[in-house]
Amino acid sequence: MTLADHLPILPIAIPALAAPCALLVMRRRRGLAIGVSFASCVAMLGVALTLLVLAGDNTITVYALGEWPAPFGIVLVADRLAAMMLVLAATLALITLLHAVITHADRKGWHFHPLFQFQLMGLNGAFLTGDLFNLFVFFEVLLIASYGLMLHGQGSARLKAGVQYVIVNLVGSSVFLIALGLLYALTGTLNMADMGLRVAAVAPADQGLLRIAALLLVSVFALKAAVAPLHLWLARTYAVSTPAVAALFAIMTKVGVYALIRVVPQVFGDSAGAAAWVPAPYLFPAAMVSAVIGFAGVFVARNLSEQAAYAVIGSTGTLLIAVAGWTPDSLGAALYYLVHSTLAAAALFLVADVAARRRGAFAGNASPGPAFAGRSMVGLMFMAAAIATTGLPPLSGFIGKLLILKSVAALPDWGWAWGVILSTTLIGVIGFARTGSAVFWKRADEADPAKPAATRADWAAPVIALALLAMLSAGAGWASAYANAAAAQVLDPAQSARAVLAEGAQ
Repeated sequence: MTLADHLPILPIAIPALAAPCALLVMRRRRGLAIGVSFASCVAMLGVALTLLVLAGDNTITVYALGEWPAPFGIVLVADRLAAMMLVLAATLALITLLHAVITHADRKGWHFHPLFQFQLMGLNGAFLTGDLFNLFVFFEVLLIASYGLMLHGQGSARLKAGVQYVIVNLVGSSVFLIALGLLYALTGTLNMADMGLRVAAVAPADQGLLRIAALLLVSVFALKAAVAPLHLWLARTYAVSTPAVAALFAIMTKVGVYALIRVVPQVFGDSAGAAAWVPAPYLFPAAMVSAVIGFAGVFVARNLSEQAAYAVIGSTGTLLIAVAGWTPDSLGAALYYLVHSTLAAAALFLVADVAARRRGAFAGNASPGPAFAGRSMVGLMFMAAAIATTGLPPLSGFIGKLLILKSVAALPDWGWAWGVILSTTLIGVIGFARTGSAVFWKRADEADPAKPAATRADWAAPVIALALLAMLSAGAGWASAYANAAAAQVLDPAQSARAVLAEGAQ
């Protein structure tokens, strides 16, 4: 076998090796640990881009660990969707790691870099696995790492939010295991491609149990995605986390969305009997409620980080409105918007940190405060991030929402979708405009000018994130075409089954 044959395992193996290396050298040679962490992220991005190119001709790369054939062994599957998510995760990792190092956020604890790498290992594994049980395993890996990252820097607020975060996810993990047990009992497999073929043979007497298992599994993914009413944990958790960590967490809800997109067409498609398209009656209204709650939170938030956290909920709701259509057009629009919304949320968290570091005692409060050096530039960055998040031109959010509006126009409830998307856009614009004018335009009479607390170096990460949004807008033609092709591939589970099970038969 050549190195190219082993590419799918590298996004998991690289951070798995980098984490202990960073841990070993962290105490005595911090600079070397930082170098290991950056080198790991760059290597992951290189591998992800290579897989993206390989998947460009509709090739599905299957890697059988230990050469155990599917469905008996563990397989990794790299198709268009998985490659796209790997590139997004590696890109976001580089941006957030850069900000953490520049702002010295990584120095608030000894284990930031190992935890960061384990987080990426869990994310990459979740995107690549072709097995439901290993999806659970990688969920746990990224969650355990996220517990440590969320508490990084300590503080009572983080501890309180961390306890809530841990309890919610432990409940979700328990439900996940119950769903897996039921599905294994009914189908005799946990390989997603194989399960998609076997659900059609489930006995009529067991169809109700199959539907219960499917609903439990979908509920877990909805919890991870922070879909209403399972969203209550997110705002506090993200708002109190270290900003670089919160920016990385922007992709965490997308893991739940990814799992829905990956599992529902593959396992619970047309042949699944009573469980066919099981989330369809619930996902669309839940998505609309999530969008309304999220952007209403943006409107009422009194803290920049809290506002960014609610924007994550709102954008996820908008994203799931498109996913709920389960058509090639709507799913393609959703995938384009997924990339955009992840980068936009990360940019918001990073800009919020840049502003807070310069406002002294006012920090991230969305209220008038002291003048500070570079306020105009930081205000422009905030405006660009807000424009991207709300979906105004010329950045990619506008294109993403146009694609979603166009794609859902053919659906029966398109009027509700249009009304929610357009109204939440207006609410978001008003909320961000009010915050921006208070923080970057007005000045409190009693506030003394703030002393510089940071250099312009911390502008680098948010500027890069915003530049990527501009590039996504400029390259919208290619990006949307790729997203549409990825959606078509996902909605053709037979192709994935042929690739995975044929590999196992060799």
